This record gives sequence, structure tokens and C-alpha cells, in this order.
Amino acid sequence: MRPFDYRTPANAVTAVQAVTEHPAAAFLGGGTNLLDHLKLGITHPDLLVDVTSVTADTIEDFQGGLLIGAAARNSDIAADYRVRTRYPALAEALLSGASGQLRNMATAAGNPLQRTRCPYFQDPTTPCNKRRPGSGCAAIGGFTRGHAILGASTHCVATHPSDMAVALTALDATVHVLSAQGERTIPFAELHRLPGADPTRDTVLDHGDLITLIELPYSPIARQSRYYKVRDRASFAFALVSVAAALTVTDGVISDARLAFGGIAHKPWRANRAEQILIGEPATDATYRLAAEHELADARTLDGLDGGNAFKVPLLIRTVVSVLRRLAEEPR
Repeated sequence: MRPFDYRTPANAVTAVQAVTEHPAAAFLGGGTNLLDHLKLGITHPDLLVDVTSVTADTIEDFQGGLLIGAAARNSDIAADYRVRTRYPALAEALLSGASGQLRNMATAAGNPLQRTRCPYFQDPTTPCNKRRPGSGCAAIGGFTRGHAILGASTHCVATHPSDMAVALTALDATVHVLSAQGERTIPFAELHRLPGADPTRDTVLDHGDLITLIELPYSPIARQSRYYKVRDRASFAFALVSVAAALTVTDGVISDARLAFGGIAHKPWRANRAEQILIGEPATDATYRLAAEHELADARTLDGLDGGNAFKVPLLIRTVVSVLRRLAEEPR
């Protein structure tokens, strides 16, 4: 591990200033992702600015919804009664995301900002445009089973690993951001970006931007929400595919729907096309399947040394049908 400086700022403004003024600086929250990268040698900050004491770790009621502090621990969020009853998909996503030990350290702001678990990104001996721009993408033609089927580019086919981020996307969350220019909010569905020609950037945040709060709006449909994750093993594995869904059914007809996918793209994938297909249609397996198929119409699968990832398309369709069927059958 390379040496670096470490600071504990007096407040969030000072923290932002320190990172903004130092091109090789990084914020440190729970550190569950960053410390891995330091050990692997795939990131080399000269300065770490610890923000755990200058951002809130609380969960507060706000206009019928919730404000979650950036430093709130994942285990505390998942256990909160208001989260479990008002936004069950979020609680389920957090509980499926990691071990109890990691949830006790990981923070609300850090979890959605974790970087891809692509094995080529995590191996500094291999080409990776995300890690070293212009070096190529070793995943293309390599081991592709866990890689993207939507929104990928010739520069990067990695997937975003956060379960929490998929749920927050479906639940119409908003992030509050502090920068050197002041405060702003970003709809969570717009926080992450697709790789395009520059996969080095995972989000629209600029260097020095600090997430301070995550806002969950008041949403009756969120009470009828679920998160389901398909993985190779139940013990802390990352999603092959995952679905965050919320559904309102009135007299057998879908009157409202929220849907987001994980494990299939460089960002949490809001399934807007599928939502439009669902609303106003009968709550049947045929409707759910049609909606999923429309969302995946642009899917591009990859061949690979491990057989590729074409299996993700039918797997995700079956998962969508299963989750929506269960939601429609739940007592209201």
C-alpha cells in the first residue's frame, strides 16, 4: 500500500474544499470498497478526507418520506421500522447486499458509489479502460458471465454492483450534494451514467462533490415494493440479475408501477419502457412478461470464455414475472 495523508475535517464544507483543491484526494466513509482498492493497487489517492463525522448518520421523517444521512450505516437503515414498512424494497436490498459485518461499516452514501466488481477492473495486470483509459477492455472476449446486457459500449461492459442503488432508483430517491459551488439535488435515477467512450466516470458527480443526504419521497406505492436478487450463491454474492419493483393493482388492473434492474448495466437500470407497458393492463403473467421483453428489446449479449451472458435475458424476464406476480397477490 502506498503512503497517503489523512484528514478529519471540522465540517462538510471544509471536507469538500480539501478534496476539491487536491486532484488526488478522495472522501473516506465506511471504506469497505475504497480500502479493497487501495490493497489491490487500483487506486492511489494521496489524501483521504474522513467524512463520517461531518455528515449525518440519522434517519429522519421528512414531508411524509425520509431523509437518510450520508453516514447512516446500512445495517441501521435496513433495521429501521419506517424503512421496513414504508420502503420494504430498500430494506430487502440492503439485507441481500453483504455480510452483517460489512453492513455495519458501509454507509448510505458510499454503498451506491461503490465501483464495479469486474475481475478485470480489479486486476491491475489486465487492460481496463475504466482503470487505465485507452488500454482496452479485457472483459470483451474474456469471462463475460457477469457483465452487461444493456447500455454497454465497446469501451466497457462492466455492471454496477450496488443492490441498494437499484432499490433507490425504483423508489424515486433524490441525493443531496454539496460542492464548492453550493448545494444541489440529483434524482437518483440520474446519478449514475453509462460508460460510453469514458468509463472512468461512474456518476455525474464532479471531483469534490459530496453526497450529504438521500431523500426518499412520500410514496404510497413504495409500501408495496420488493427486491429480489438472483445470484450464484446466497452468501454475499453479487447479482446476476436483480429486480426492485413496486406495484398497485386496482380491480385486477395495474394502476401504478415502479421497476428497476440490477446486474445488467453499468448503472442501476430504471425500466421506464416496462413501466409504461404495465400501467393500465391486467395484472397477469402475460402482461409482466410483455413488459420485461419490451425493456430488454435492446439487450446485447456477450460471448465469452465462460459461455457468455445470454442467459441473463430469459433469467431476468422470469424474475420480473415472479416478483410482479407476488406483489399483485399480496394482501393490501
